[in-house]
Amino acid sequence: MEKKEKTIEMLRQVQAGTLSPEQAALQLKLAPFEDLGYAKIDHHRALRQGAAEVIYGQSKTPEQIAGIVQAMEQRGGSNILITRIPAQTADYLAQRFPLNYEPLAKLAVALPRPVEGRGSIVVATGGTSDMGVAEEAAITAETLGNRVTRLYDVGVAGLHRLLRSLEPLMQARAVVAVAGMEGALASVVGGLVDCPVIAVPTSVGYGASFGGVSALLSMLNSCASGVSVVNIDNGFGAGFLASRINQMEGIQ
Repeated sequence: MEKKEKTIEMLRQVQAGTLSPEQAALQLKLAPFEDLGYAKIDHHRALRQGAAEVIYGQSKTPEQIAGIVQAMEQRGGSNILITRIPAQTADYLAQRFPLNYEPLAKLAVALPRPVEGRGSIVVATGGTSDMGVAEEAAITAETLGNRVTRLYDVGVAGLHRLLRSLEPLMQARAVVAVAGMEGALASVVGGLVDCPVIAVPTSVGYGASFGGVSALLSMLNSCASGVSVVNIDNGFGAGFLASRINQMEGIQ
């Protein structure tokens, strides 16, 4: 049960008289965060934001990540996203917890459980070389409970490939456009669809791409309305934002 659902159930118990207000207050007091010394785990994030804290794995030791996952598990956590970890760290964690790992995205999901996808998110890439970042976005969105369609290698160098995939694009509630080089895919997609487009510049490209800066500037200067841009190679950020958009209710 997610943190928000647990809190609502606790309030219902107070209403029914099966839990005292003092006991409920104690549970809430203990809940906000847990100090492990090297990390302060935000156990209230799911209640505030609808999604649990995500572990940024880069520069953390395997032991630190395992300690964070264990603390989250003890609070009923599941589908814990761990970003930017190498295969060696994933192997270490897999010996201690159930774990799904995607080496291309360097992304793991600890304590995985099935999630029913809702709505429609499209993740599209300019080229095959962008797939690592795209998979980080796609797996993030799927783990957060979204239905994801992947359209890979549909860049503007062969525009007909993108135009053959108009149906899923037109049905999407958000599109993540992942591209390196000159980053033109975001503008083209932005000119086709009626939903928000989240542009992700990647560090793919030759020298003058400046490690993704060229694609970043192109996307920031997009002439298509409705295009927003995340940081270079930030597939996680794009997938998380697409999830927020896809799961918004009450949109007319």
